[in-house]
Amino acid sequence: MSRFAKIGLLILFLIAVGGSYTFGFSQGKAEGRRIPVEGVFNIDLAQPAGVDFSLFWEAWLAIQEKFARSDEVDYEQLVQGAIAGMVKSLDDPYSVFLTKEDTNTFLDDLSGFFEGVGMEIGIRDEELTVIAPLEGTPAKRAGIRSGDKILKIDDTFTNDLRLDEAVSLIRGPKGSTVLLTIFRKGEDSVLEISVERGVIEIPTLSLEFREDNIAYIKLSQFSDKARVDFQKAAREILSSDADRIVLDLRDNPGGFLEVAVDIAGWFVERGSIIVIEDFREAEQQKTYTAKGNAQLSSYPLVILVNEGSASASEILAGALRDLKQTQLVGKKSFGKGSVQELERLSDDSSLKITVANWLTPNGNLIQDEGLEVDVEVELTSEDIDAEQDPQLDKALELVKDL
Repeated sequence: MSRFAKIGLLILFLIAVGGSYTFGFSQGKAEGRRIPVEGVFNIDLAQPAGVDFSLFWEAWLAIQEKFARSDEVDYEQLVQGAIAGMVKSLDDPYSVFLTKEDTNTFLDDLSGFFEGVGMEIGIRDEELTVIAPLEGTPAKRAGIRSGDKILKIDDTFTNDLRLDEAVSLIRGPKGSTVLLTIFRKGEDSVLEISVERGVIEIPTLSLEFREDNIAYIKLSQFSDKARVDFQKAAREILSSDADRIVLDLRDNPGGFLEVAVDIAGWFVERGSIIVIEDFREAEQQKTYTAKGNAQLSSYPLVILVNEGSASASEILAGALRDLKQTQLVGKKSFGKGSVQELERLSDDSSLKITVANWLTPNGNLIQDEGLEVDVEVELTSEDIDAEQDPQLDKALELVKDL
């Protein structure tokens, strides 16, 4: 049996544990009465040692006996709700239970093609926060910005929503709209922004050759396609007159760890540690090392980051600063440095669960800390309206002198 299958069965068995823990009720406990639990099987398997599961069954039986619409009870939904509640109690916004449908949606998102508004969101200081609107998407065109706090989604307040619930409310079919109530730092009042959903094909990379022999790479996310696109861009740079690089990771919410490691391999020597996965047991630490050809290692480099640079972006930027003393320009990054695994369960639902934290090569924690920039530059609403980019201007200025 695979590891995924084992964990899936274990979770279901924990939810379905019963046997001697089954009780009945009548204004509290009805002693001496055992009532068969309906809608559940495998209740005698995998009972956890040292855990009193009677409270769960007390609640289950109360629903079974007292709920006014008992004939409408979907016991599968009860089990799924129990799992979702169990995961929510971990108080980790990145650990969630995904139904079969949610799992398929999540996997579609990773493919880089889906319908919605095109932004990455997360929980920051217990508030639903925009990590980054993606380039060329409805969210970006509507004026959504990194750091925006989402107070309401249509008529639903977000303060008690799980992250997956918020995602489900925001996404939807092409042509439909969603109204987001936004708090934005520096604004006198909340904003209401209506976004028309569309088909989202997430962009990956653009390359421009600027004056003074500067190659400017804008990397929007770390998908499998980004790996190929970066390889192509690197070849173009190597065959051009460019002799220095500005790498723009602003509003890049991340993606696949392996892609970030591969891209780092263009800039540092083979075998260099790019990131450390720090599990709860110290002996389980895992390092990811560069396997590339380091053909861009001699190019002076400056990296742009902001509040929307998260996850794989922080891994790449943190590694290149630790290993090459690369300057970071812009604003402090988001601080999303935990590792999630998707554990497929036996009914094709899944758990997306946090298993470790990422550390930079020097051992610095990314989660909740983010990356402080070496040169801080504001990008104001006035700058955006005037189509000015002082952050990029500063990066171009700095790389000229390297």
